[in-house]
Amino acid sequence: MTPNPRPIPRFIADTTQEGIPHGRFAARLREAFAAACEKVEELPAGVELPEEIDWFPERAWGGRVWIPASARSGSEEGTLELFGHVSYVQPPGGEPTDFAATADFTDVLAEDNPDWKIDLNDDVIGRWRGENGRAGAVTLVWGRPLIRGAAAATAELDGETVDQEEISQERFTLVALDALEGYGDEVFMQVKLWSRRGIGLASESLYAA
Repeated sequence: MTPNPRPIPRFIADTTQEGIPHGRFAARLREAFAAACEKVEELPAGVELPEEIDWFPERAWGGRVWIPASARSGSEEGTLELFGHVSYVQPPGGEPTDFAATADFTDVLAEDNPDWKIDLNDDVIGRWRGENGRAGAVTLVWGRPLIRGAAAATAELDGETVDQEEISQERFTLVALDALEGYGDEVFMQVKLWSRRGIGLASESLYAA
């Protein structure tokens, strides 16, 4: 077999092991996420983090476990969504340590955009470097299908699947490269939804059209 002209890493993250957090561990995650929300600049007045947060399936990459989150809150400017993630180190056989969290907000909501088929959030959590200046952004992606029948989500680069996960409780998490550099035209991630029969249901870019 000849050398691969695009030797990028694929399926770089551990698949979800624990699923969506709950109970006391979810409460610990909420503390970290709440602290990050308090540091968000320009947060509208009246915003409060609700007790119940929508957690997404965890994925592990780069020595850390990453758990995305989202929550709706009212403000003087109307309803908005708080979103972000909590990450931590999980020693083998030990308790989670070194919690870190990021948060932001948006007033662009799925219910106001009936043409959306996937509700997506993403954040760059690292960088991959290849040969001769080639590189890519390691990107955490989480979302919800907004159409019926979706059983799995994939991340694709130029038509090649680089990550995939089953959808759990109408939520999914992916970790894959995005925004490849050094291969001619930049290559960006597409997120796709699939039925249990392998029928493609939707495809969205991480970038607004």
